[in-house]
Amino acid sequence: MKTYLKLIRPQQWMKNLIVLVPLFFGGELFNPHSLYAGLVTMMAYCFAASSIYCLNDIIDVEADRRHPVKCHRPIASGQVSMAQGYGFMVFMFVLSMLTPLLLTAHKVETGGVILFYYLLNVAYCKKLKEYAIVDVCIVAFGFVLRLLAGGVATEIALSNWIVLMTFLLMLFLSFAKRRDDVLRMNQTGDAPRKNTIRYNLTFINQAITITASVTLVCYIMYSVSPDVVSRFNTPYLYLTSVFVLVGLLRYIQLTVVDAKSGDPTKVILHDRFTQLIVLAWGLSFLVIIYLL
Repeated sequence: MKTYLKLIRPQQWMKNLIVLVPLFFGGELFNPHSLYAGLVTMMAYCFAASSIYCLNDIIDVEADRRHPVKCHRPIASGQVSMAQGYGFMVFMFVLSMLTPLLLTAHKVETGGVILFYYLLNVAYCKKLKEYAIVDVCIVAFGFVLRLLAGGVATEIALSNWIVLMTFLLMLFLSFAKRRDDVLRMNQTGDAPRKNTIRYNLTFINQAITITASVTLVCYIMYSVSPDVVSRFNTPYLYLTSVFVLVGLLRYIQLTVVDAKSGDPTKVILHDRFTQLIVLAWGLSFLVIIYLL
């Protein structure tokens, strides 16, 4: 069982919490109906993502066997056969398509967004991940689709700034992760991905700086936009920008100084400073929109 859990990577499900972002920013986090719809959609995405992880491990099995860390993955190590990998891939996909049926409304629309996400990621695994820049854009757009699915399922309209900010933030994290690949290539002479040769540290560092800067600007613009101020009846959301700035700087520090950007999920789970910043931002946002 432990081996199969490693195959579907439940530790990565945390990424799907972004499905609940519309509830948080929409002030509906404590609405039982909206929360139920958000959680159901999030689980559907978890199953879809696990199916893609299975496909990715099947396609990359030979490359993973040559990787110092990825060689321990279930399929690459031989603990799970290719046939079993395909079986789990299909099983997870079916679960992802059936789960939206538990919604009380917008079942088809939500399922359609998830299906599009799935097909896009199949194309990514098959071919698109070989193209530099295109690969990180697709990863970032996948998170936008999570956001859109959450908005559709909960009937919460999304601000243009939230959509842009989500794409840019995930683009920032994706470039930071690619930096880890470039460092490994420079050290070993072997490119972890086919497109790694189309990246170098100068380009990656500039891309990280640009995306971090624009992400911060988008957040500030969101926090002071007239419709947001009117919706929450408070002009003080801009104060939370401080935590966003510090959070971005901390991640850049971990990426550039400590070279620990290989897995954003692990960074969030293990870096106490990052956890405190995220907690402080969340609490300050909650206090401002729910209590003030």
